[in-house]
Amino acid sequence: MNPPSLFDPLKIGPYELKHRVVMAPLTRMRASRPSLAPRPLNAEYYAQRATPGGLIIAEASPVVATGFGNPGVPGIYTETQIAGWREVVDAVHAKGGFIFLQIWHVGRVSHSSFQPSGALPVAPSAVAIAPEFRAMTADGKVVEYETPRALETGEVPLMVEAYRQAAKNALAAGFDGVEIHGANGYLVEQFLQSCSNVRADQYGGSIENRVRFLMEVTQAAIDVWGANRVGVRLSPYGIANGSGEADPMPLYSHAIKSLDRLGLAYLHFIEPRASGTGRADVDWKNVPSAMVLYRSMWSGVLISAGNFVGESAQSAIAEGHADAIAFGRYFISNPDLPRRLQRGYPLTPYNRATFYGGEEKGYTDYPGHDEMAEA
Repeated sequence: MNPPSLFDPLKIGPYELKHRVVMAPLTRMRASRPSLAPRPLNAEYYAQRATPGGLIIAEASPVVATGFGNPGVPGIYTETQIAGWREVVDAVHAKGGFIFLQIWHVGRVSHSSFQPSGALPVAPSAVAIAPEFRAMTADGKVVEYETPRALETGEVPLMVEAYRQAAKNALAAGFDGVEIHGANGYLVEQFLQSCSNVRADQYGGSIENRVRFLMEVTQAAIDVWGANRVGVRLSPYGIANGSGEADPMPLYSHAIKSLDRLGLAYLHFIEPRASGTGRADVDWKNVPSAMVLYRSMWSGVLISAGNFVGESAQSAIAEGHADAIAFGRYFISNPDLPRRLQRGYPLTPYNRATFYGGEEKGYTDYPGHDEMAEA
């Protein structure tokens, strides 16, 4: 029997994918303002990258108004935002694609200028991100991170309910599922890691307690969607946004084994070599591989992301380390990426200067391979 290929079918939850090239969730900061709802330009962008039987994981969307740390990011907590996302979903479905929404709260990776009434950002504990990392204010200034306000014990269930409502809103918008953003130093990972969680209640201290918020948020989404339409993204050994557990293996082994019992649609890793690529191009050397280390602990579909190209993606699939590969930056500059990879066409380089904010430039103006050939 031949080893599996990047272009073999794959079942994720109830969905039959025709290939295993997944579009990763990518913050692009192009929502309408002040509503922070997706707009027709966003629908065009996602439709360009949709393929029959292909999976898109839409960009991280805050579950509540306190969850922002960047301007122009779309939310999923108002009727206007739901309506905007419905146009995106309809455009992807019209191309025969599937689309999940990544639901998100940045926690301490924010600034008071983004917060309602100018309050401090909220987090598991009043622990600031180290000064070598820099925050962006709502008007684009670069400053040190503020010390966040620790959530009271009674507020944590309210935050779980915000994720539950976001999952309901995503269902109302017509998505095919949701992904919990538990990676890159944002709120869920802040609860997981001892560097950002020094709580003394049932959400802090032991590994079991620190994993509790992740499990409650995931269960809230399952209550809405069913387990087979919910995914979780984690970044073991990542260092983005001041994250990093001193010894990740015990923490993430417990988290992954706990999640495995739920029967989720998939688990989605960010490989450590790519930690922090949102801010700069990095390729960390001599770091572990999350998909290799934790594959044996996960019985379901495993998606991996982080600096993959066609050859390395195919190897990861063939060797059984992952079942699908998520591409980010090259999906920005190659709207027809699955076809290019399958046919060995060259990839268009991306332009980092146009990643965040703006209009069509660097967003919907990248041509497909056939358009380039005809030009």
